[in-house]
Amino acid sequence: MAVKKVKTKDKHIKNLARIVESPRSILYHEEDLISYDCDGFTLHRHLPKAVVFPKDTEQVAKLVKYCDDNELPFLARGAGTGLSGGAVPLNGEVIISLVRMKRLLQVDLENRYAVVEPGFINLKLTNSISDKGYYYAPDPSSQSCCTIGGNVAENAGGAHCLKYGVTTNHILGLEVVLPNGEIIEIGKDGVPDRPGYDLLGILTGSEGTLGIVTKITVRILKTPEAKQTVLAYFDEVTDGSQAVSDIISKGIVPAALEMMDKTAIEAVESASFPVGHPRDIEALLLIEVDGISAGIGEQIEQIMEVCNNRNVREVKVAQDEEERGRWWANRKTGFGAMGTISPDYLVQDGVIPRSKLPEVLNRINQISDKYGLRIANIFHAGDGNLHPLVLFDARNPGETESALKAGTECLQVCADVGGSITGEHGVGIEKKEEMRFVFSDDEIMAQTDVREVFNQKSLLNAGKLFPTPGRCVEVKIETKEAASV
Repeated sequence: MAVKKVKTKDKHIKNLARIVESPRSILYHEEDLISYDCDGFTLHRHLPKAVVFPKDTEQVAKLVKYCDDNELPFLARGAGTGLSGGAVPLNGEVIISLVRMKRLLQVDLENRYAVVEPGFINLKLTNSISDKGYYYAPDPSSQSCCTIGGNVAENAGGAHCLKYGVTTNHILGLEVVLPNGEIIEIGKDGVPDRPGYDLLGILTGSEGTLGIVTKITVRILKTPEAKQTVLAYFDEVTDGSQAVSDIISKGIVPAALEMMDKTAIEAVESASFPVGHPRDIEALLLIEVDGISAGIGEQIEQIMEVCNNRNVREVKVAQDEEERGRWWANRKTGFGAMGTISPDYLVQDGVIPRSKLPEVLNRINQISDKYGLRIANIFHAGDGNLHPLVLFDARNPGETESALKAGTECLQVCADVGGSITGEHGVGIEKKEEMRFVFSDDEIMAQTDVREVFNQKSLLNAGKLFPTPGRCVEVKIETKEAASV
């Protein structure tokens, strides 16, 4: 039997190996586990007990049942691209890696849905159906490598969520292994809006704390008849910010409305896909509209008029698909490009009302000055989803701590103006204490009560999403405009 090749005295490792039926489907040596000690949030690292690679739902259920029976903590993991520490094994968990469950199971073009396993790569779905005139709308910047299962866990967004919504708006059904090993199915056959409690809504974005998703039915959309992309350069961030509000105020809902500031532009122009953005501008907007051909030209004219009224230095329309593709490739390198200008960075993920954008950017600049750390800003400006990237050097004593404090203060600013601490990256371990910025103790308790209905033994991904009981985050922002906080 395969288990004889698993050279360990640990009975649990041997039994887990039996379940996945191969010694090649389990890792348990320390040198192999190091790659799984964190996800995209690298400031916390903990080794798991083991990593197992099930091939199907039945094996996942057996693994979960074994962990439940033996009170072994466990968690699910996809591609590991998460940015909030949701897949970090804080408690020596058995990691159930879903990367081998990566099949496209069904495509129903007539009813516009597809069924995938959780390890299926986001962008691969669009690539699989684009020749038939369809696509999958959620498009995180990591879409070339992130998994749809991970997107469900974090309720991932992306550049085009302004018009099309985030992951939860595209989920029609889920197959889920509950923390006791029971398999349930919620929604099927691509039928939306079934009666009863919105269990799909509860599970999507629950960050792997309520169950392990093993099959996903997603909505697919018809490829728009036409699309055009506008690039606008501004000498003042305020002008770019006001242009964002002006565009929405005109009744235009772009498919995407992105903004980058001067520091972010410096990074993307130093990375893999430079497109010649002027490095002396303070901000740029990348605006895309799509729909039927007849209405696109008028929207583009209105957008260019708005930009010109806000003192734009230059505004232009992509001349062809190749140029449009280069602009978007440049934008989607944003986070990774920070490595060209800083040894380390911490990315935040706050949400604010669009009207508060100039005020919030000003306060983020004050936080940058306070800590002596540059903060680059890349964000989905149309829906107010900010990504302040705090640049630091972990080799310098105290800089990591300063970066964490600066990040927390950026989130406090978002909460102060009526926003939220996350729009698409999730809470994980990174921001669980900051949940108190937007929820009262009673509200947090109500949510943890829901978790305990599903996850009664707290074996599944414990220590994530919600604050430590009795602990409070205090933030004092020492700026003129926020002295009363």
